Amino acid sequence: MSMAIQFDTLRFVERLKHAGVPEAHAKAEAEALAVALAESSSGVYATKDDVTSLKLDMVDVRSEIKLLKWMQATVLAGVLSLVIKTFFV
Repeated sequence: MSMAIQFDTLRFVERLKHAGVPEAHAKAEAEALAVALAESSSGVYATKDDVTSLKLDMVDVRSEIKLLKWMQATVLAGVLSLVIKTFFV
């Protein structure tokens, strides 16, 4: 069971303004924090489909990182071969 979190946005905005934060910025921060608190206490959790989707995204990221490593190694080998040819041959 989730409980609603009490959050006084006006008091939060006033504290930020007192600390020198511009009013528009303070209001935006208060709204963002209120939304984050509401979402965190809503009791909505990641589903199995969400986790599966995230795992698939991670596989894509890993394959892209692997490709970038190979590309970096190829470029490094090319540069080293040019340096060796220039100075040692």
